[in-house]
Amino acid sequence: MQRQFDDMQLGSIELFCQAAELGSFTAAATASGVTPAAVSRSIARLEARLGVRLFVRTTRQIRLTDAGRSYFEQCRSALAQLAEAERAVTGQQALPAGRLRISLPTTYGHYHVLPVLADFRARYPLVQVEVHLGNRNIDFAEEGFDLAVRMRAPADSSLIARKLGDAALVVVASPVYLARAGTPRTLADLARHECIQFELPSSGRCIPWLFRQDGKEIEVMTHGGYCCSADVLGGVTLARGHAGLFQAYRYVVEGDLRHGRLVEVLPEYSGCSRPINLVYPHARHVPLRVRCFVDFLLEQQGLTDTSLSPC
Repeated sequence: MQRQFDDMQLGSIELFCQAAELGSFTAAATASGVTPAAVSRSIARLEARLGVRLFVRTTRQIRLTDAGRSYFEQCRSALAQLAEAERAVTGQQALPAGRLRISLPTTYGHYHVLPVLADFRARYPLVQVEVHLGNRNIDFAEEGFDLAVRMRAPADSSLIARKLGDAALVVVASPVYLARAGTPRTLADLARHECIQFELPSSGRCIPWLFRQDGKEIEVMTHGGYCCSADVLGGVTLARGHAGLFQAYRYVVEGDLRHGRLVEVLPEYSGCSRPINLVYPHARHVPLRVRCFVDFLLEQQGLTDTSLSPC
């Protein structure tokens, strides 16, 4: 196979990634044991070879261009795979290491993953965990994520989905709101109530509420003067503040129901849930830190994953 990169080019790519991660040529030079001028020359050679600008430079800072950001994500992934390959052949693969980037929905992150991350790092101390909390769909390749948890199965066939469980749905309101507005007894009663909306980031539309009626799952579009986006927990906080009814995951409001801060309504129409999926890209070589985290999270749910080799 013909060589495409010499040692100097590979070194320039490493310095470029270092500068992009640290946001400074000087910091990259210090971390790499070279001079800032050497970093600047290496990146200039790289830009000349590619024919694009990778950084916008000012007297105070540097920032990646759009092309630079895309190139950085690809190079970072490639360098990580090279490091992983070296660990595999030198026997260091037994110790998972490196940065693990995870995207989590706010509710599942706060209630199920963040509380156990200390246990994960106690088991694998060489893994650094970077968590993104949000409900939008992320781009694995462009944003450099290793895996994500999503409350719906992905439509993208290039992604692997492992089911973690089902999140039961429940409609709740505060006792103060119910004393003021009355308690709904049928689904038709929802039209006369203040129903707190949640806007789905992927579509920009308010999601319908799910109910089970006559053994079938049905969707009901509700209406109200409050709408939350990005963070489902905002709807729960509004419900606690007597703003109206809200459909939430039961695991999020269990404490509120137990202590009387919120009350379940329409229980005879409950029984619906949304699947919780662990999602990550198809890859010929899955890094050990990713495999270990998948195993760890499935273990927390009392599950096992036979698709990946055990840690």
